Amino acid sequence: MIARKFSIRLALLLLGLWLLVGCAQGTGPVVSGSPMPTQRVEEPTEQPAPAPEESLRLPTPPAEETPSPAPTAEETPAPTAEETPSPTPSHTPSPTLAIPQTGMTDPVPAPYTRPCDRPGSVQRLAYDSRDYAGSGAAIVKTAYVYLPYGYDEADASTRYDILYLMHGWTGHAGEFFQYGAFINILDHLIANGDTPPMIVVSPSFYTENSRTDFDASMDALRLFYLDFEAHLMPAVEGRYFTYAASTSDDDLKASRDHRAFGGFSMGAVTTWLMLCHDSDYIRYYLPMSGACFYYGDYDDYQTERNVDHLESVVRDGDLNDRGYFVYHAVGTLDAYREQSVLQAEEMLARGAFPPEHYVFYQRKDGRHDRYSVDEFLYNALPLFFR
Repeated sequence: MIARKFSIRLALLLLGLWLLVGCAQGTGPVVSGSPMPTQRVEEPTEQPAPAPEESLRLPTPPAEETPSPAPTAEETPAPTAEETPSPTPSHTPSPTLAIPQTGMTDPVPAPYTRPCDRPGSVQRLAYDSRDYAGSGAAIVKTAYVYLPYGYDEADASTRYDILYLMHGWTGHAGEFFQYGAFINILDHLIANGDTPPMIVVSPSFYTENSRTDFDASMDALRLFYLDFEAHLMPAVEGRYFTYAASTSDDDLKASRDHRAFGGFSMGAVTTWLMLCHDSDYIRYYLPMSGACFYYGDYDDYQTERNVDHLESVVRDGDLNDRGYFVYHAVGTLDAYREQSVLQAEEMLARGAFPPEHYVFYQRKDGRHDRYSVDEFLYNALPLFFR
């Protein structure tokens, strides 16, 4: 058992090193520990904001910043521009589009990987939080926020769906906007009407000085939901125009139909845990190349016990009636495909996860890399917020 555990940890470490080298060469996958240079810098228009940020295409390492003020016990109103009329939806939500419950993903069309003539922008946002996996002390964290083309900081009447995306092992905030073609794909999906305009947030389960070894990373991601509920979600949605009428708990829950969460590798593990903890706030989920580790982890995967728990989450939360949708994806050559397949087979065999709520898709010859991530996002996002 010890030898097996050591071999799995060693394989993960070697994969992490390969990912890091690949990204540095410009051909590797999403996961990396070092940010890339800033490109296409734009100045945001002036708007009352709780935190300073700079508009940028690719994030830079965060310097010391003034964080967003923490929400008070009283509800914090959503951002306004003078007297704000009732929010005008940017689209009319409808039931999730019907697709087969299992299948293979479609390749990303080549034009979608190239720069779009209607690009969005990315801003850096500092916010107050706590070191939940460490001392519990007050800290400042950073997230990066994509705003779609046409987002108007003076137009508080138009509201946007929001997607949070979590990186994998040794990753960092903002990396979804740095590596791969995702930001171009997102621009094209929105410009071509494949998906409604949305705000996308790239945060981190790490803190500035946290350890990034395997065990410390698992500890951090298991507690990320606390940061999300109390700090990240209120900071982001108190700053940008989402469907939340305010940052009160009731208003955040009332807008769950317009909120999604996804992630790659350990970010996929985080996504499954968000379903377990935060289904009151989130309707759509995109776990990419990772299984649910509510119980166990890579060394001790407990398929039936984890699916038992997911079934209880759906049942106890009345999610079949309230609505939820999981797009579960993995590559056929992914080094960690087995656990995703075991979980998918168990979920499909039970009949408790119908196709309107759960689908499982694979990328032909897909590996544990940024190319698979881009393809999963291209296939899944048009199914969200419909």
